[in-house]
Amino acid sequence: MLICDICTQEVQSEDDMKSHLLLMHMEQEICCPFCPLSGLTYDELNFHIHTAHADTLYWTEDEQSQTQNVLDRTNITKSIQGHKDSQDSYSKNHQNNLAQSVKSNDPCGSSFSTKDNSAQSSLCNSVSVDEIYEVNDSEAVSRSSASVQLCGTEVLECPFCLKVKTSLEELEYHVRSEHVDLMGTPTKGDDGQYECPMCSLVCANCQTLEEHVNLHLEENSFDEGASAKNSMDRNLARQLQDEEDNQRRNEEFEREKNEFQKLQEQYGFDNSGGYKQQSLQNLERAVSRGRLQPMEFHLHRAQIMESLATGVDDGRTKTSGIVESLRRYYNSAHEVTRVWLCSQLDHFSNAAGDKGWGCGFRNFQMLLSSLLQNDSYNNCLQACRSVPCIPKLQAMIEDAWKEGFDPQGASHFNGKLQGTKAWIGACEIYCLLTSLQLKCRILDFHQPSSPFGTHPLLFDWVLKYYASGLPAGDKVICTPKSPIYLQHQGHSRTIIGIEERKNKNLCLLIFDPGCSSEKMKKLLRFDLDSAALKTLQKFAGNLKHKQYQIVAVEGELSPEEKAVRLQASKVFQAERIP
Repeated sequence: MLICDICTQEVQSEDDMKSHLLLMHMEQEICCPFCPLSGLTYDELNFHIHTAHADTLYWTEDEQSQTQNVLDRTNITKSIQGHKDSQDSYSKNHQNNLAQSVKSNDPCGSSFSTKDNSAQSSLCNSVSVDEIYEVNDSEAVSRSSASVQLCGTEVLECPFCLKVKTSLEELEYHVRSEHVDLMGTPTKGDDGQYECPMCSLVCANCQTLEEHVNLHLEENSFDEGASAKNSMDRNLARQLQDEEDNQRRNEEFEREKNEFQKLQEQYGFDNSGGYKQQSLQNLERAVSRGRLQPMEFHLHRAQIMESLATGVDDGRTKTSGIVESLRRYYNSAHEVTRVWLCSQLDHFSNAAGDKGWGCGFRNFQMLLSSLLQNDSYNNCLQACRSVPCIPKLQAMIEDAWKEGFDPQGASHFNGKLQGTKAWIGACEIYCLLTSLQLKCRILDFHQPSSPFGTHPLLFDWVLKYYASGLPAGDKVICTPKSPIYLQHQGHSRTIIGIEERKNKNLCLLIFDPGCSSEKMKKLLRFDLDSAALKTLQKFAGNLKHKQYQIVAVEGELSPEEKAVRLQASKVFQAERIP
């Protein structure tokens, strides 16, 4: 819609605006400035002045030039510049300016001079409007744009640079070539509506488009503020998350560090010393607490130093003769149908120097004490005629690693056991026995073999090991078989025999190095009863660890067999049952 600047009436198109200006503001109100005649059209008024009042018109050269320039600026400049500013009502403003010029009778501020120089009146000029149209549907140029006829001479002046052109075509060409940047208009569709450059919304006029674009700018400004705030929030959230992650990582690191230290202490990798250091520290602690006299302290210290120097166990925790005492007891036991016992051996308890970590070494001492009392193994044990102390056993295992046995196990211990409190297990016992040319087997009962979490297959294998190749006539069978090393998580013990009871249940007889020598000596009494024997008896329900490993000695190895087993131990594998 177009709006008349004079009466603010809305019209549909530019042609309607031309008609409106002509009918409402030009034809009805134009009157002659020299006589009362009115109601004439623009052309009629022009003809009337030049015919009826021709004798009163007098044009000076200055007035003619002034009138010409004023009319040009008033009409052409307003027309073209108005089109540039409003961008959708060029023709309307130009027609309105023409109508106002005629209506006011003095558009330029100039005056007529009468012949007698006694009266001044408004300038009456003749302005002809040829046509107003849009160029390329996006820019409008007034092609005639106020041709001012002063004393019969037509002069055309550029409204932007005031250059004078002699014809309408030259003026139009000049404006379109020299001032094309001033003639731009907003994007306009084929239907005369304006399209928003930001969201492609079509607006009816420039004012609506301007308001719409302002909303975009305000929204962008708000979005920028919101984006800045969101960015600050994200940075703060990221900072808080990073601090929380760092705190959690630090806590996790400290927890893992403490757990690792506990594991190192538990398995003897905390560099706190070995058997010698722990033994001497315990002696000093006993003296400071009044449990040991200074004279006894020096006596025990001398025994420890002698044992370390000779490499032989001092025997302070050894208990001998238990197997013979068990044989006497079972001969008169009524609840047992048959019992198989290993060859003679000694029980070794943990001492103050290895308490908490030396069970594997003590079980090997029990096993080796049985082998040393068996003449079948004299040839392979010539270099070891007595039970070694724990530091000596550590050195023997290191020597086996140096031969090439179990390189993975050696890597686990960094190739060093002496001077540490490191635990050993079934693999180290197997490597040590094999390095001594003893034929042995390592078996892995890696999972329970019954629905109740027990290992009946372990009991069956032990029974078969002790009973095979021997007559079954006697109630108590003292076999020449060596004891069996038994390992489970966190501890190891030694199997010395197995019972078959009247209800057909099997019961293992086990030596535990954690049992003190004072308690084990109670088994040497002649009046031994079943209550004292409970420290040795283990039924299937008493062995419910998830996994058990055993090492059993079965004879001697030839040098060739030892070399084969050494090569096989490089990729160590145990026999898995089931």
